[in-house]
Amino acid sequence: MTFTESRDLRTGDVPWQETDWPSRPSDFFPADPIDIAILGSGIVGAVIADRLSDGRRRIALFDRRPPGCGSTAASTAEIMWAMDVPMSHLARNMGEAEAVRRWRRVHEAVRDFAYRIDALGIEAGRIERPTLYLAGTILGEDGLAREAEMHRRHGLPSTFLRGEETQARFDIAPRAAIASQGGFEIEPVRLCHAMLDRACRKGATLTWPVDIAALHPADGGVRLETDDGRTCHARDVILATGYERAPLFLPPVFGLHSTFAIATPPGRASLWREQAMIWEASDPYLYVRTDRRGRIIAGGEDIDSSDEAGRDALLGAKAGTIAAKLETMLQSGPIAIDRRWTATFGSSPDGLPAIGPVATMPNVWMAAGYGGNGIAFASLAAQMLERELGGEPDPDRDCFSPYRFD
Repeated sequence: MTFTESRDLRTGDVPWQETDWPSRPSDFFPADPIDIAILGSGIVGAVIADRLSDGRRRIALFDRRPPGCGSTAASTAEIMWAMDVPMSHLARNMGEAEAVRRWRRVHEAVRDFAYRIDALGIEAGRIERPTLYLAGTILGEDGLAREAEMHRRHGLPSTFLRGEETQARFDIAPRAAIASQGGFEIEPVRLCHAMLDRACRKGATLTWPVDIAALHPADGGVRLETDDGRTCHARDVILATGYERAPLFLPPVFGLHSTFAIATPPGRASLWREQAMIWEASDPYLYVRTDRRGRIIAGGEDIDSSDEAGRDALLGAKAGTIAAKLETMLQSGPIAIDRRWTATFGSSPDGLPAIGPVATMPNVWMAAGYGGNGIAFASLAAQMLERELGGEPDPDRDCFSPYRFD
C-alpha cells in the first residue's frame, strides 16, 4: 500500500515510437541525505528537475515505472497558454484583474519553456504553431469576440476571426475563432528523456522502478520509505506523481476523467493551412494538431470517469466519433485511423493546476498539472518551485495553491 494511487494510466497505441524510448539505467537508491526528492519522472518531474539541477543541490528522482512512460506518453503535446476555462469566465468569478494575473503568468511560463527548450538545443525540440480556438457551446461568436478583445487589451497575442475569415486563412469549415501566437508542439517522451538526461548530467539521480510508500516528517526535512523498507532523507519533497494522486495531500476537488485520441498514418497532414493547433470552445471539445512525421493527431470525447475498464471499452466507438468530427471540421474525405488510445487526465474547477506547499506536512510540495494544460503547467511549477525552494515566496502562490477552493 502506497500513499499515492496506482492506476493504469493509458491503453492503446500512441503515435510515438516506443522503440525510441530507451530509458536511462536506474541509479542506485540514495544512501546519503539529499536536498530535493522529486516523486515522478514524467514530463512534470523532468521539467522541474532540469530547472532545479544546478550542480550544487543534491536532487533525486524516483518513479514506479520507466521514465516518461505513464501519462506523458499519452499526451497529445499541444503546448498552449490559452486555458480550458476562458479568461472572460474566470473574470466573472474573480474579477478581471485576477483572471488576467493567472493567464499572463501561464503565458509567461509557456514563453519561458520555449526559450529553455531552444537554449538547451534538445534534439526533440519544439515546432511553433498558431492556435485556433473555434466557436462552440462554451463560447459562441459574440463570446469569442469579447474573449479576444480581453486578450488584446492585456497584451496577449490573439486575433478574432469571423467564420469566413477562418475558412479563408486556414481552409477549414467556416466558424468564428480566436487565432493566437506562441503555442508549439513537441514529442513528449523524447523531450522528457532529454530533460532528464540534462538534469542527470548536472548531478541529479534517477531511481526506477521504486515505489515510495510513505513520507514521514523528520528533523530538517522528510524521510522517504519504499514499499520494500528502504529509506532516505530529503530536505524537501516534490510530488510530481501526475494522475496517480496523493489523497492525503491533494484535495478531491481536483478530479480525474478520461480522454480519447487518434492518429492517422504518417504523411497525411496537409488538410488545412499553417498546420495550426485547433481546439473548440465546447465541452467536450475536439482538439487536433500535426506532428513532424506528418500525422494528424486528434482527441476529445472526454468522459467524467476514470474507471479503466469502462474507459477502455469505449475506445473503438470514441475513436470513430473523433474521426467523424474531424472530417466535418476539415471538410475532408474519410480520416484513416492508424493509432488510437485512451488515457486518464485531471481537471480543476478553474482549469488551473495545484502548485505549492502541502498543508499537512512541512517540506512537501505539490506540482499537479491538472486542468488540461499539463505540460505548460510543468513549466509554471518549475518557475514557482525554483523561487520557493530558494527561500523567496512566489508572488502568485495564492493563484495556484492546492487549497484555494477551501
